[in-house]
Amino acid sequence: MNAWLIRLAGAGLLILLGIAVGTWATTNHFRPLLDTEQDQAAQCAAARDNLAGLAQEQGKALGDLTLAANERQARAEKAVSEAMASAQDDYAAANRLQQERTGGDQCAAASSIIDKELGL
Repeated sequence: MNAWLIRLAGAGLLILLGIAVGTWATTNHFRPLLDTEQDQAAQCAAARDNLAGLAQEQGKALGDLTLAANERQARAEKAVSEAMASAQDDYAAANRLQQERTGGDQCAAASSIIDKELGL
């Protein structure tokens, strides 16, 4: 029985030694790979955060450009309507003058204008 205990203790020591050597070998082999992967993960996270910030800035700039375009369009529409309103009086006055020159006949007025444009 004494020999059996010595064999059992020797086997236990060999198992513990195998575990220790296996752990040491695994740590030495995989630690550099793990460190590299952790560095790459940190770089990817930093790049993702940077891209998210840039996308947010671009979204804000696009919103600002859209608002500016809408404001320009509104000002242009207002300017066109004001120009049309101010031109109505001039257009009516020009029509009256042309009708007076041609004796009041609108067809003759149009014909006179066309002939003048064509140089006839």
